[in-house]
Amino acid sequence: MAQYFELHPDNPQVRLLKQAAALLDQGGVLAVPTDSSYAFACHLDDKAAADRLRQLRGVDERHHLTLLCRDLSELSNYARVDNRQYRLLKLATPGPYTFILEATREVPRRVSHPQRKTIGLRVPEHTVLRQLLELHEEPLLATTLIPPNETEPLNDAQEIRRRWQSQLAGVIDAGACPQEPTTVVDLTPMGNGGNAEVTRVGRGDAARLGL
Repeated sequence: MAQYFELHPDNPQVRLLKQAAALLDQGGVLAVPTDSSYAFACHLDDKAAADRLRQLRGVDERHHLTLLCRDLSELSNYARVDNRQYRLLKLATPGPYTFILEATREVPRRVSHPQRKTIGLRVPEHTVLRQLLELHEEPLLATTLIPPNETEPLNDAQEIRRRWQSQLAGVIDAGACPQEPTTVVDLTPMGNGGNAEVTRVGRGDAARLGL
């Protein structure tokens, strides 16, 4: 039975956030609000939780999962970032962008892309999620909350609880999110002297990055 946390979007109750963070530490998968849409999220180093997250989303190991990071310094621990890439990242973080980068050894191999050894990373701009990340003290593994065989992300916490009541450890309700996934930008070509490539147009404005 999923625990349901109703939080103020601008001044979330720390006591409830600590309870949600404890569920993550215990291997639970949560539905969390972001600055794009709701997402499934779990502990990065918990294989069983990561497998359950993929099952809930209906994707296999070839699907890029995303690390939700507190800031760019934390992001750089999990991805190889050169000066060109870093300048572009600074333009777009925090915000509704996901960046594909080469994963470092800090990323478990089972959560990076099996062929490319890449990982999706982002620094969200959502008060509740950022405070949850601060309490958790490390990135969360996440994927957009799109039900299997559907194409649109969900943004209603009550609907999410109704659908996954018995499969999630918790649902964080901080009000409706935008119902649009992040813009995905592949930065790996920049490592070989190429240019960044937008692979999915979403809520983030690519023009902000000069793309």
